[in-house]
Amino acid sequence: MTDELRKQISRAIGRQPVSFQELHGGNVARVYLAEMESGPLLVVKTGGAGGDFEIEALMLRYLAENTDLPVPKIHYADAALLIMDWIESGDPIDDSAERDAAIHLSALHQITAPEFGFERDTLIGPLTQPNPKTARWLDFFRDQRLLFMARQALDENRLSPETMNRFDSLAGRLDQWIDEPRAPALLHGDMWGGNVLVKDSRLTGFIDPAIYFGDGEMDLAFATLFGSFRRPFFEAYEEITPLRDGFWEARRDLYNLYPLLVHLRLFGGDYARSIDATLNRLGI
Repeated sequence: MTDELRKQISRAIGRQPVSFQELHGGNVARVYLAEMESGPLLVVKTGGAGGDFEIEALMLRYLAENTDLPVPKIHYADAALLIMDWIESGDPIDDSAERDAAIHLSALHQITAPEFGFERDTLIGPLTQPNPKTARWLDFFRDQRLLFMARQALDENRLSPETMNRFDSLAGRLDQWIDEPRAPALLHGDMWGGNVLVKDSRLTGFIDPAIYFGDGEMDLAFATLFGSFRRPFFEAYEEITPLRDGFWEARRDLYNLYPLLVHLRLFGGDYARSIDATLNRLGI
C-alpha cells in the first residue's frame, strides 16, 4: 500500500487510513480492509485490470436503491479506486445460508423491466457486458452474451476458430432449448459463492454484481457452476418460484457457457476444455 494511495483515500473521503490488511478473493483487483482514524472499517479496491470501478459502484448503488438485496454502501468511486463499507462475514455457506440466498435471489428476480438489457453497459469482473434494450430473450442471449463473449475470446486467441464455428452453429439452434421467460428479471449476474458474504448462517451481503435484466435462470445456472449452491438453495428457491421445464436437462449447461467464456478470457487454461465438454453435451 503506497503513500500515494493513502493520500488518494484521504482526499476522497476526508479520513486517513491507519492500517491495511489485504483480503483474499481479489482476482482482478487488489482488495484491502482499511482501518480508519475514525469511523467504521472500509473496503478499498484498486488496481483493476481493465475494469472501471465507477461502473461497479453504479451497479451496487442501483441494487441498494431498487432492491432489498444487502450490498455494501459506496463511499467513493472513480475508474481506479473504490471505497465501500466492510460487511462482516467469513463463515461458510451452510444449508441455512443457502436457503437465505435463495429467498434474496427470488425476490431480486421478481423485479422486472419491459425489455431485456439495462440502461447502460455493465461489467462482469473487468469485462464489458453490452446491454442494448432487446424485446426477446433469445435474441439478447444469442447476440449480447453468447456470441459477443465468444468473439471476444476468439479475438484474444483464447478460443479456437473451430470452437467459434461450434458457437455459430449453436446460435442458430437456440430455439431448441430457450423459451421466453415470463418477464425480464433483474439479475445479480455473477452468482457464485465468492460473491456471497455469510455470518452466523445468514447472508450479510452480495458483492461484485454484473447486473442486467435477463432470464433469472442465468443466476441459477451460475450458482451451480462451481458447486457453490446445492439442494437447500434450489428447494428454497422453487418453493417461491418454480423452475420451468428444461432447466436441469439443458438450459443450465447452455447458460453456463457464458460464465465459462468469461473465465476463459480472464484465466484461460482448463476453461476451454469445459466449454468443449459443454458443447458436446448439447450435441454441437
